[in-house]
Amino acid sequence: MGNSVKRTSVEEALKDFQSHTLEGIAGEIARLVYIASTRDYNTGKYYHDGLAFHFSEEVARTALSTHHREIFRKLVFSSVEEIVQQLDAYMSSARVLPAEFLEVWRKLEPYRVTIPMDCDALSVGLFFSNVRIALAILQARQEMSRNS
Repeated sequence: MGNSVKRTSVEEALKDFQSHTLEGIAGEIARLVYIASTRDYNTGKYYHDGLAFHFSEEVARTALSTHHREIFRKLVFSSVEEIVQQLDAYMSSARVLPAEFLEVWRKLEPYRVTIPMDCDALSVGLFFSNVRIALAILQARQEMSRNS
């Protein structure tokens, strides 16, 4: 399919994004971080080369925004233990020492930039709280394993 004939369905773009991009990213936290990274911090607009090539930029933006909200919503309704497991898996894939990862995530709070633009304050607060609790649990587990 040439670049001049672009598909226009947001549903098709979502399926394409899930099967070609997200399939290779394990875990909801990792996917949330990835999707948030496709958003320009100054404009709030999403951009993905592959989707923009096959779909219009507007369709690609809508698909990314929609999936961003869906993943965030899943995480907001996840238990703290599920968040701990997600963060632990993400930390393991990050290729940094766990102690370094935990320190940076506690101090810089990079998870703050993963929030979709149109979230309600209650969901954002709950997510932040659960991530901070999960980080504290992971920190405690790290300390216990070092002392064992």
